[in-house]
Amino acid sequence: MNHKRLLPLLCLFFFLFLTGCKSEDVQPSDVFTTYVKNWSNQNFAKMYEMHTPEAKKIMKKDEFVERYKKIYGDLEVKDIKIDFEKPKDKIDPDAKTATIPFKVTMNTLAGPVEFEQKAKLVKVEKEDKVTWQVNWNTGFIFAGMEPEDRVGLNTTKAARGEILDRNGNGLAINGGAYEVGIVPGQMEGKDGEIKSQVASILGISVESIDKALNASWVQPDYFVPIKKIPNTQTDVVTQLESIPAVTVNKVESRVYPLGEAAAHLIGYVDGVTAEDIEKNKGYAPGDIIGKRGLEQLFEKQLKGENGASIYLKKPDGTTATIAEKPVKNGKNIQLTIDSTLQQEIMAKFNGKSGTAVAMNPKTGEMLAMVSSPSFNPNEYMFLSSSQRKTIDENPLQPLLNRFVYPQTPGSVMKPFTAAIGLETSKITPEQTRNITSKQWQKDSSWGGYFVTRVTDPGRPVNLKDALVFSDNIYFAQTALDIGADSFIDGLKKFGFGEEIPFTYPLKASQISNDGKLNGDVLLADSGYGQGEVQTNVVHLAAGYTAFINDGNMIKPILLSEEKPSQVWKKSVISTNTVKTIAEDLREVVANPRGTGHLANMDDLPLAGKTGTAEVGKTTQGEQAQENGWFVAYNTDTQDLLVAMMMESIQGEGKIVVNAVKEIFESYKK
Repeated sequence: MNHKRLLPLLCLFFFLFLTGCKSEDVQPSDVFTTYVKNWSNQNFAKMYEMHTPEAKKIMKKDEFVERYKKIYGDLEVKDIKIDFEKPKDKIDPDAKTATIPFKVTMNTLAGPVEFEQKAKLVKVEKEDKVTWQVNWNTGFIFAGMEPEDRVGLNTTKAARGEILDRNGNGLAINGGAYEVGIVPGQMEGKDGEIKSQVASILGISVESIDKALNASWVQPDYFVPIKKIPNTQTDVVTQLESIPAVTVNKVESRVYPLGEAAAHLIGYVDGVTAEDIEKNKGYAPGDIIGKRGLEQLFEKQLKGENGASIYLKKPDGTTATIAEKPVKNGKNIQLTIDSTLQQEIMAKFNGKSGTAVAMNPKTGEMLAMVSSPSFNPNEYMFLSSSQRKTIDENPLQPLLNRFVYPQTPGSVMKPFTAAIGLETSKITPEQTRNITSKQWQKDSSWGGYFVTRVTDPGRPVNLKDALVFSDNIYFAQTALDIGADSFIDGLKKFGFGEEIPFTYPLKASQISNDGKLNGDVLLADSGYGQGEVQTNVVHLAAGYTAFINDGNMIKPILLSEEKPSQVWKKSVISTNTVKTIAEDLREVVANPRGTGHLANMDDLPLAGKTGTAEVGKTTQGEQAQENGWFVAYNTDTQDLLVAMMMESIQGEGKIVVNAVKEIFESYKK
């Protein structure tokens, strides 16, 4: 046999065999598998190429691609899944059509959509090749959809939950604001004059107005939003409405009735940024999100979920619902805060820097949490970035939330030192210290460093004297007698160095920068609230509850739904120690020579401790900033405890004592 002649024949036969097999083996299910893959990937152009000529008559390619993109985009379609069962047997070679049932599932902003459909595939034989094409129809978009139907979407915006005080008064509520805009076609050649006037009144740049007016969507007769302003600025609205082409509309907005008084506690809302949308699910341009404070902390509960309905609109005006998700309004948050007391305490600062909290020492309910100076969230929401930068760079730091951070406590620390001394039996109530001068040092190893006392009573002092006169030397010596390890253990029993169990995130109080007390000077200074010891004002107030509740520290709470009178630290000190210190703290106010005597009232007996903390001092003799403290509680009803700190009082500690006194007087009324 001639092998050279046989080889071409075999190749031709093999080629014809493969061609025949290829034609026979192309199954409708194989083609539909590819089609489904393109569909799931939203590759609508490739889908279109697989359609029959009949299907292509329904829609042109560009129209098909754009319609799918718009529908899927507007409805936020995702997680598309198309399921079908492949036939076990191959289709009859003579069959011209094939039908494949399939099921579509997807998620949309109105919830899940699910429907069943049948795909008709048509065999196409061309140039000795066999394939199949999909006879698409509008029912592939949504079940029952006809070519003339249109997809509609209705959305219902969820109302943001409100933040309320203990009495149901609003702290963050849904109200209104004014939106200022310009209709460009009505400026009639006075563009420069009008824009200049508007910019001046609103405190913005002409460039920002130009940017808004030059947006691609703007038409001559369109209202172009320029800026929102608080609903309290009615005088500004009057000025603006007198300018041609300027329109002012009322719009929904968050309102903060207490303004500056509760800004650090409540926070504010702002429009979402691209970063917000990326980090948080369920947000879109134009939405608002909590910034700072409880608005941010409880964003998930306050936000709610928008309602949505997807429907088919028929040519005759009837509709058919495809998917529907009911609106879920945000949850209201009720606090233990007393709005009246919150405002009263804020007013006492009168612009001075500092912080204060008020609580019920029996239940732990926080009645007020104030940081001064502050900012007005009703206005801050609508400020430009440059205006916000000005506030941020203000040396008074109005954006700093002072009740979050621990501060040097000064002499308000002394009751803790006293309690630890009594518990470790290093002192007794009767024991005296014979201190004969206003300055003292342990020995010459301290070099030029001395502990200084303010008052020298001219006689030996016991514990009560030391608290009444606020004797730094007494408590420095007491801390040294206790010793570093025992003193640290005692402070840890009061919760120093650990996370404060409170709804609002707070920075923990510290014993020192590294948690240790290396060296006698640091230990001695810590005993009277200097050194590196720092206390958070909420923690400080909670610590004083041990002197009211038989040695138990009460857990501070902020939400009305929280269980009151929870014990944070059980049996921190004994009942004997409680009795001794409680009596002495009353004497600090009642005794005419006591540092807190200015707050003494016959009908409203207060107990407490004053303090002056020196901060920013690096060497002895250097002039330091003096922060004034006063922690006081009503010994009669025991329903109010106030801890207040004012910065830079420079020898005027009576300002703080008098402010706290007036707070108690107002609260009683």
